[in-house]
Amino acid sequence: MEQTVALIYDFDGTLAPGNMQEYDFIPAVGKSNKEFWNDANVLAETQDADPVLAYMARMIQEAQSKGLSLRREAFQISGRNIRYYKGVEEWFSRMNEYAAERGIRLLHYVNSSGLKEIIEGTSIAKEFKHIYACSFLYNVDGIAYWPAVAVNYTNKTQFIFKINKGVESVYDTRMVNQYMEENRRPVPFKRMIYVGDGMTDIPCMKLVKNYGGHSIAVYNPDDKGKRKEMNTLIRDNRVNFVCAADYSEGSEMDTVVKSIVDKIAADLRLEQLEAERV
Repeated sequence: MEQTVALIYDFDGTLAPGNMQEYDFIPAVGKSNKEFWNDANVLAETQDADPVLAYMARMIQEAQSKGLSLRREAFQISGRNIRYYKGVEEWFSRMNEYAAERGIRLLHYVNSSGLKEIIEGTSIAKEFKHIYACSFLYNVDGIAYWPAVAVNYTNKTQFIFKINKGVESVYDTRMVNQYMEENRRPVPFKRMIYVGDGMTDIPCMKLVKNYGGHSIAVYNPDDKGKRKEMNTLIRDNRVNFVCAADYSEGSEMDTVVKSIVDKIAADLRLEQLEAERV
């Protein structure tokens, strides 16, 4: 019987360089990246607000002031312009095949502070079992008018528990808080692999690692000085590995994830042998 392993990714800086709003949305409103994020951060600071809610508010304000569409479809079209790190588009099928050969069903998830609607428009959206990310409420005319979900660095952890218990709904807080025996949970923590790139991912990476799973911190391969900085996450016992965000076959990332899959498969075989002895 196939066992499930969850491979959970942040998006911005993890699967694609930079922030997703920088590919299409920010240029369309006539701002530089620095201007837009500075405006959002100043708004958050002066109002003592959550930075994620502040950036979502600025997106609505800027789009309205420039007469840009705030329909879900417009955000999805924006997602078509995102460029990925090397090897990302081929990564999913290759890893799925590798895991399947070892009796493992590999499921991919996004856990991001970026915008779900933009991710939905990317060429890799179909690869994910579920996308947990920020999103807007839409009125009867299909226009975004208010945040529906805001994902910051601490509430990102809730989605780890949802994956653990097989709950995809953001709204459903009842099932995720119900007691469920460990052996009945669809994806035990020890069969999770979390991939992230920055400070907003640290609580999730630490959580997965502490519960017996594996966490990988990635960095832009073009930023050679970043690896030394990221290595502090290993020293501080927050992640298991640090890799360049290169998802091509034979890369360090490819080797590490395949090795984790091999370990999980071996652990599952040992568990089966132990159960047969009872």
